[in-house]
Amino acid sequence: MATLGDVARHAGVSAASVSRVFNHPEKVSEEIRSRVMRAVEALGYVPDGAARALASRHSRTIGNVVPTLGIGIFAAGVGAMQKRLEEHGYQLLVAASDYDEAKEALQVRALIERGVEGIALVGHRHAPEVYRLLQTRQLPYVNTYEFDAGNPHPCVGCDNRQGAFGLTRYLLELGHRAFGIVTAPPSLNDRIAARLRGVLDCLHEHGIAVSREHVAEVAQTIPEARKAVRALLEKHPDLTAICCTTDTLAIGALFECRALGIAVPEHVSISGFSDLEIVAHLDPPLTTVHLPADRIGSTIADFLLARIDRRTGPNKIELSAKLVIRQSTGPARPAVRARRRPRAI
Repeated sequence: MATLGDVARHAGVSAASVSRVFNHPEKVSEEIRSRVMRAVEALGYVPDGAARALASRHSRTIGNVVPTLGIGIFAAGVGAMQKRLEEHGYQLLVAASDYDEAKEALQVRALIERGVEGIALVGHRHAPEVYRLLQTRQLPYVNTYEFDAGNPHPCVGCDNRQGAFGLTRYLLELGHRAFGIVTAPPSLNDRIAARLRGVLDCLHEHGIAVSREHVAEVAQTIPEARKAVRALLEKHPDLTAICCTTDTLAIGALFECRALGIAVPEHVSISGFSDLEIVAHLDPPLTTVHLPADRIGSTIADFLLARIDRRTGPNKIELSAKLVIRQSTGPARPAVRARRRPRAI
């Protein structure tokens, strides 16, 4: 295996210059950097990260635990975060917890054991041992994708309740009064709970009572959403609006209405939450709330880098969740649709 000394001899520079190229590239001329990197490529040299971290007390790595990479918004956030960190010479280590707090706690411990200098988590609900470990180690951390001004922990994200509240208010302004709600269980995470609360709070403020029969809690999948929407419309054929707390559920709602021959938005308006890339290309395109995943990811990186460098700044950063109006919602109309035979989609 090639050593740092081998690289220095091959490039015709000192070992200290090679070290600076890896640890402080901004302090090295472009000519020296080019010579060193050509030597690195020729020799197949890979720096010993563990040894370097032990010597410098800096691993130049950040940890990020997300619930899943199967949802585009988290994947986009990770990509933006990684890009910003790389601009500052840091690398990102990512783990997916599958919405399991116990698994997340193990992943946080593993990342700390690997010497990460900061950790980003999603949401504010975490096992108590996670917070104890982070605070005991005095490790910079930040909760993400959910802004909560009253929570004691640092955060970067959007007000999910307010976003859902604004979307529901828009539907009310269109004349809708008969609502169905399709949601993942609010116990799943605090973002879902906040969105559901936003819908219900807005309806309550406008004097509209929503019974439990009008709220379907299902797994966050398209097939489960389809079954839920079919059951809601069978029990409550007068519904003119269906609010979904995620875009995935809203996609299922659109598919099921098409299969039932129910026109969207002529007879039922459907809305989602998150603004996944695909929903702008559905038929009809989906009205939703846009979460700025790219900006969340880059802001997380900036936040943690500032804490690592002991720079001061706000402990909580709120980003805007914007209503995106598309063709899946329209003015409320009398529910005069007849029961139709399902058709293929």
